[in-house]
Amino acid sequence: MRRGIYLLEEVQFHPMNSRKPLEYLTWLTQYKREDDRMAAGAPELTSGLSVRSREIDLVGAFYAVGITGHTQFKAVTLWDCHGGWNGGWRQMMDIYDGVKEKLFLSDIDDLRHSAYSRPLGSAPGGPALADLLAEPYAAPFYVFESATVKPGAALDYLAAVQEERAPVLAEHGQRLIGSYEVQFCDTEVVTFWGTGLDEHLALQRSRDAALGLDDEVEPDHRLLSWRKRAREFLDGPWRENLLAPFPGSKLAPPS
Repeated sequence: MRRGIYLLEEVQFHPMNSRKPLEYLTWLTQYKREDDRMAAGAPELTSGLSVRSREIDLVGAFYAVGITGHTQFKAVTLWDCHGGWNGGWRQMMDIYDGVKEKLFLSDIDDLRHSAYSRPLGSAPGGPALADLLAEPYAAPFYVFESATVKPGAALDYLAAVQEERAPVLAEHGQRLIGSYEVQFCDTEVVTFWGTGLDEHLALQRSRDAALGLDDEVEPDHRLLSWRKRAREFLDGPWRENLLAPFPGSKLAPPS
């Protein structure tokens, strides 16, 4: 059984023009729906659209909720490289062989201000996005966590997340849908969670209550215990990002 390989991309839009992320996410989801109809194992390099392939699967397209601590405006995309390293990942790498002219042409030139990609390897025991889509699973909101860990501690941290944190958050309506070691470095991890608005708000209040800052709800002290436990692995910034799935993307609820 081979490891799942994924790609997470954060895209920034400047100056502050709220239509740019809408145009980008609309364009992206539409053209990837066309790619889903392509023949398996038949990637194509085209002018203006880079590589097209059904094995490079846009599983999630999200608009970052700016009030939760994002640079405005931002979109986040989550990709499944079907077949792992020798599948969708190889197809993406093939476009750099010879650095062809087509590589430098894009239908969305000047739309994005910047983009940052993280190649992800699924941690042992982590959920497979293909299995989620087969259920099918979708949530009104998603949370993606990026954390800096001590060198070499990525898989240990992710094992603790799956064994200790995920069951607690499941009781609060937050489901672990991705547990990833960032590739080509040994100090970063990403986790992905699905949740609902009511569940998200109740979780925050339960944590506040555990801190003695809310006496109207039941506290869950396990939330504070996890943060202490996490510090055994962390060696730098940790942040959660709240995301809203873009309508028409595969992890978005039916409209």
